Amino acid sequence: MTRAEATPRHEVDAGHIVELERVLARVAYLLTRVRTHDLAVAECGVIIDRASVPLLRILADAEEPMRLGELAVRLGVEAPHVSRQIQRLEKAGYVQRVADPVDRRAQRVGPTPEGRVAVDAVRDVMRSWMSEALADWSSEDLKALAVLNHRMVDDFLDHTESLGEPSSPRYRRVDPA
Repeated sequence: MTRAEATPRHEVDAGHIVELERVLARVAYLLTRVRTHDLAVAECGVIIDRASVPLLRILADAEEPMRLGELAVRLGVEAPHVSRQIQRLEKAGYVQRVADPVDRRAQRVGPTPEGRVAVDAVRDVMRSWMSEALADWSSEDLKALAVLNHRMVDDFLDHTESLGEPSSPRYRRVDPA
């Protein structure tokens, strides 16, 4: 039984949904705008284009190198887009191709040590900025925000799966050990 099945359903206030959609759009804008990326990479001294960061994050978080098709699915983009990004990251020395252990005709891609350093540097800057921005928040408020955001994402994923759209494992919650 899923959490959605175990939780009683109730009428959702349309006004709250409108405000939630607005705040999510604002957060998405703040996290993906070019200026923020440019400031972050300048601060950490990494040279990486904005479109490559999510791809490199997925690769750095993966337990093993991944196929390009799997990366495309996780990013929700077409395979040629991923191929171009991988070529850029490969030229920069951030990723490397390896033979697929199951199918030697296929290739997988994984981060190089330099790629891991680059993505960690960008993450460190972004986390530092988030810490500074939320410095006046209590630990309880920060915990509640994290819990509610995880719950919201999980419910979104469950809902999209109920519509027949597979969700990306990238967005499934992994509880810290």
